[in-house]
Amino acid sequence: MSFTKEMRVATRDIHNVSDALVNAKLAFALYDSGVWAEGLLIFYDIFKYLEENVSHDFLPEEYHRTQQFEEDLTFYLGADWKSKHQPRKEVCDYIKHLEQLQGENPNLLVAYVYHLYMGLLSGGQILQKRRNFTKKFNPFANGNGARGAALTTFEEHSIYELKQKMRKTIDEFGDGLDEDTRKRMMDESRKVFEMNNEIIKTVKGVNRANIKTIVYVIVLIILYFVLKQFILK
Repeated sequence: MSFTKEMRVATRDIHNVSDALVNAKLAFALYDSGVWAEGLLIFYDIFKYLEENVSHDFLPEEYHRTQQFEEDLTFYLGADWKSKHQPRKEVCDYIKHLEQLQGENPNLLVAYVYHLYMGLLSGGQILQKRRNFTKKFNPFANGNGARGAALTTFEEHSIYELKQKMRKTIDEFGDGLDEDTRKRMMDESRKVFEMNNEIIKTVKGVNRANIKTIVYVIVLIILYFVLKQFILK
């Protein structure tokens, strides 16, 4: 079994919990730009830390997203968002944990690189496509064309190539690890999802966005029946 597959197997249950949390909390709200920006904001500092501290052997420039995070956040929150940005406690706890790993064994950060960036290249792409599709019909959605989607746009590389390259890099890395370090990597792989879940729970505006979307759906249903009655006459 490849090292990356071993990591996926070790996290299957907690990964499913994380997916369920995203679906339950953000199913409708992902189509609200305010909530979308909240989702970007909670992960911004995490990705930035990894890109500033993980070797380019594991995290080459083509994967870096700090600039794209900042571009999207500027689009949604305004040019002065950085001056107002204060990472919430859960994000600070996440960063503190990464700093502890950096001091103990920097290689353990590779677990975070693998799961977070593969998540962006997989689930992140799906969420963006769903968001783009819904924006065409949702009057509450805002945004202008491709603007606000820099994070999930990899213009110079195909998603498939990036995923294959990362798997190959991490698999080769895993082949050289001793059993104790491999076990720690599996433990940290699970920790990735545990900490992701904690920061996802802090996303604000979900209830407001869900209510707006439900109202929109109800209006569509009413319009459908009104038009149906009109046509039948």
